[in-house]
Amino acid sequence: MITPRILIILLLFQTAVYSQLQMPPLFEDHMVLQQQEMVSIWGTDQPHTTIRVAGSWNERASTTTDNKGKWKVKLQTPEAGGPYSVSIEGSNKVVFTDVLIGEVWLCSGQSNMEMPVKGFQSQPVIGSHEAILNSTNDQIRLFTVARHPSLTPVENISGAWLKSNPVNSRDFSAVGYFFGRKINQLLNIPIGIIHTSWGSSNVETWMDEETLSEFKNVEIPNEIPKDKPQKYDTLLFNGMLYPLQDYTLKGFLWYQGEANRNSSNYASLFAAMIQQWRNQWSRGDLPFYFVQIAPYGYKGKNAGYVREEQLKTLKLVQNAGMAVTLDIGDCKYIHPPEKRLVGERLAYWALAKDYGIKGISYSGPIYERMEKTDNGEINLYFSECNDGLISFGKKLEGFVIAGKDKVFYPATAIVNRNGTVTVFSEKVPDPVAVRYAFESCPEATLFNIEGLPASPFRTDDWEDTGD
Repeated sequence: MITPRILIILLLFQTAVYSQLQMPPLFEDHMVLQQQEMVSIWGTDQPHTTIRVAGSWNERASTTTDNKGKWKVKLQTPEAGGPYSVSIEGSNKVVFTDVLIGEVWLCSGQSNMEMPVKGFQSQPVIGSHEAILNSTNDQIRLFTVARHPSLTPVENISGAWLKSNPVNSRDFSAVGYFFGRKINQLLNIPIGIIHTSWGSSNVETWMDEETLSEFKNVEIPNEIPKDKPQKYDTLLFNGMLYPLQDYTLKGFLWYQGEANRNSSNYASLFAAMIQQWRNQWSRGDLPFYFVQIAPYGYKGKNAGYVREEQLKTLKLVQNAGMAVTLDIGDCKYIHPPEKRLVGERLAYWALAKDYGIKGISYSGPIYERMEKTDNGEINLYFSECNDGLISFGKKLEGFVIAGKDKVFYPATAIVNRNGTVTVFSEKVPDPVAVRYAFESCPEATLFNIEGLPASPFRTDDWEDTGD
């Protein structure tokens, strides 16, 4: 039985606990802070309490908590290095040790981003065993945000910074891990990867209510559904992204699209989400690198259309990059096993665009324009193939061609030495449109000579169903 005296003691104890200095899980031992930035550090304490923050690299900052006990400071970080310590003193003092200064990236999306290095049940990641075996690396730190849908934006998340080793890496996002490993290998600096994703989630659940209000058919839930909450607007933004928005980052990685395969306006939604995220972090056009969904035997609507929407997004958004995965899909498995290639292709964008690595290719060929010839052929022109195009010994397939009747026929395609492709068919003497790999589960046959596959494309804008 709880007596009044015991109740008073419990209330006083609770008050004492909650009035002390407290920090979000993002700030703890083993964390990585973004190098050469004024990084945000925040927490709670008693109202109107002086807070002093000190980094062992001889930087300090101070502030006073507001009426609700909240506080936030900016602390200048040095060049990549460590380990350091960070001390925070208010009504009590906490000290975080083994803190690294380096590059911090946030990765998000649905199950292909969530898929761990060890793979899913009966769905492998190629090379996972060797990758896990060799994953001990003190310079790579991993943080996974626990699943938490929410009707309103929350202040906190669950998770922990973990050092990369076989125990910790095996359960971490494979794409995020292989991205971080490649950056670390090339730059030899600490890397922090924050992973927040949920399988089958659509793009709308990662957006806030204000941004979604610009679109039709938006339904903001008034309760959290028991079944598949990751498919409802704003819920994952509120619970799994909003609490991260002040943590200083280098950029974003994204692997999603399958859940929006039937969307007619994915490019607009996706571009709006990217801008919203950038606005949240208030640091300009942070790099945003995403993955075009791989071939898979979808039923119903042709997945070529969502890949087209992703390609449109690449052209709509500044400082963005797209990793094409046309060559690594599987018609029977929606989770391609070549996650290392996906992570490394995202890393190529970052290495070239953000880390100054010259002389490398980071994108597969992108269709630019077409020209009709007098003899019933169409010449196709591409960017991102300065040294030419190649099929690597494969027959150049996947091209179809149509006349004004909009009926497509398989086409002969020839790669020219000037980096163009000539397409024709005897059945279409007066062609007006070409498509390449524009179906749910195509085979990649067109690459640049660096081995990166061309994105699927079409030259027409005909309003067919694609079923």
